[in-house]
Amino acid sequence: MAVPNGLNPTFNGQVTATGVKVSDGGTITQATSATTGVTLNKRAGQITTVVQNIAAGAEVTLEVTNSEVAAVDGIIVNVASGNVVATVAAVTAVGAGSFKITLSNLDAATAETGTLVINFIVIKGSST
Repeated sequence: MAVPNGLNPTFNGQVTATGVKVSDGGTITQATSATTGVTLNKRAGQITTVVQNIAAGAEVTLEVTNSEVAAVDGIIVNVASGNVVATVAAVTAVGAGSFKITLSNLDAATAETGTLVINFIVIKGSST
């Protein structure tokens, strides 16, 4: 079977299309407040936040320090669970050793008061 684009998949549970192995993941729990940064030096992971208090229509940003991240990398992020209202996550900055996640409460009337679980994955990039 030919593999497109030079991908080298393995069929032992180690998904390699993005270069991330199952063992490359980790978890971290945020402390103190919604804007408190976390450190997780893994290519993929889950961040469990403190109980949020994001006002209706407001945003908060937290920084993820991660030695696996280069400035040319792409980061995919999403809210996996815990949101009480329409709160979404987006990557708003990527630099060498860190990225920023902005949590936006899209509800016009209700504050976000949940403890969110945020998934992320680092996709290695290149500028050449």
